[in-house]
Amino acid sequence: MTNATETGHVTSADGTVIGYHRLGDGPALVVLHGQMESAQSHRQLAEALAGTHTVYLPDRRGRGLSGPYGAAHDSEREVEDLDAVLTATGAQWVFGVSVGALVALRAATALPAVRKVAVYEPPLFADGPAPTDWVARYEREMAAGRVAAALVTAMLAARMGPPIFRFMPRPLLEFLTGRMMAAQDGRAGPGDVTMRMLAPTLRHEARLVAELAQTQRDVRADALLLGGGKSPAYLKAALDALERVMPEARRVEFAGLDHGGSGNTDLGGEPDVVAGELRRFFA
Repeated sequence: MTNATETGHVTSADGTVIGYHRLGDGPALVVLHGQMESAQSHRQLAEALAGTHTVYLPDRRGRGLSGPYGAAHDSEREVEDLDAVLTATGAQWVFGVSVGALVALRAATALPAVRKVAVYEPPLFADGPAPTDWVARYEREMAAGRVAAALVTAMLAARMGPPIFRFMPRPLLEFLTGRMMAAQDGRAGPGDVTMRMLAPTLRHEARLVAELAQTQRDVRADALLLGGGKSPAYLKAALDALERVMPEARRVEFAGLDHGGSGNTDLGGEPDVVAGELRRFFA
């Protein structure tokens, strides 16, 4: 077993470079990170799996080791990016988180190479279209250089963060978010992907959610549905909806975890716990 990390890259169908980190030994598993994340966000999960799997951590477009979004970026480009990684690595197993889970589910309907797929809380909206009314405000705030305000707008729209956030005055939320970004900027080393860097990706993530937010059907791969007991109710409802259309899928809820449960511990995740279920499924 090795936890040493190597990097590599593939070229997607439209010529965009998709970079990845690789560590571990064993059957190949691709981990697709979620919104406001990069490949680094699941480094500890990959380390926990490295004894049994070769784990590939791609940076989805617009961050880290990968190239920029194109003008025509949509869900099909995301599936093509994943397809390029699967083809180059020979991987047949995919774990997707949040928006990455939406991409993984779409790939499982379109790519025969995906034999097993595990997803952690895809932001599906079974009862109607995904909300997009927040995007105009976010765009105005980003254009004005008010990055902290734009992040608060997106966070509140996604109903993320501790429940107390719903009762805090918005100016205080923006102040605290700005302080958090400044502290992270100060700690960032070469190659780190910060909140400030990720903020512009939210406009593209909103488009993906709007495209993919209806319940996925025709998933031919074996499936595992994961979620946290402390996550927002709409994410639990999304997994309920998936169970109805994927009756053979297995579902696991982690009582003490929330939407970030699979991520690194510094952001509140418990990657060792999630890795245990993934190891059982991808065996």
